[in-house]
Amino acid sequence: MKKLLLLLIAISCFQVNAQKNEDKKQILSILDRQTKAWNEGDLDDFMIGYWESDSLMYIGKSGVTYGYKSTLASYKKNYPDKSTMGTLKFDIIKVNFIAKDACFVVGKWYLFRPEKGDVGGHYTLLWRKMKGNWVIIADHSS
Repeated sequence: MKKLLLLLIAISCFQVNAQKNEDKKQILSILDRQTKAWNEGDLDDFMIGYWESDSLMYIGKSGVTYGYKSTLASYKKNYPDKSTMGTLKFDIIKVNFIAKDACFVVGKWYLFRPEKGDVGGHYTLLWRKMKGNWVIIADHSS
């Protein structure tokens, strides 16, 4: 009976780790797709991956912005053209699952902008798995 119990525990742990790996791949894939959209100058496509809700929270140097539409409008105001957008690069520092349906990602962002000057900083993204999809519900970028 002890061997059966240990076997069931081992199988359960393997399944949890396999799911975490799949979830991590999905999150990193979304970030990769966002990077490509940014580098193509497509802010609407870049926003895919954010929670389409009035409760989305974006925290930047100007303060807190609530809502998907407001966040997109802020991006469009602050990055009106390709030269201002530059070329985006993300470096992932940590992916930490804090619950089965919650994760935070810490990383660095860089904008290489030959005409405007390079900029960069750090970010923390809070992700939730909703209806089987991972979405960013809070973004703190500095």
